[in-house]
Amino acid sequence: MKPIIKLSDNAAKKLKEIMANAEKEALGVRVSIKSGGCAGMSYVMEYLKKFNQNDEVIEDKGVKVFIDPAAIMYLLGTEMDYKKGDFSSSFVFNNPNETERCGCGESFKV
Repeated sequence: MKPIIKLSDNAAKKLKEIMANAEKEALGVRVSIKSGGCAGMSYVMEYLKKFNQNDEVIEDKGVKVFIDPAAIMYLLGTEMDYKKGDFSSSFVFNNPNETERCGCGESFKV
């Protein structure tokens, strides 16, 4: 079975950095999907402060990522990367399930 999300080395390194500076009650980073944007859906990342037993827990490269159960079918086989450019840096989701992505890269369609 394919992992729901794989982390690139850059993403794992950045998540470790984020968690090292997070508030003590943060258990990890949670990934979910919300409706919106010009293509229909957007990725959401937030600190998880209370464990949800329905969340899928992915452990990769020494990092735990919690996945909203409603997002699993949209994320199967996705690689989470972290890209740093001259003017901005962000997490990037390389999702094989996407059929369309808006021009600004903020939303997608499956």
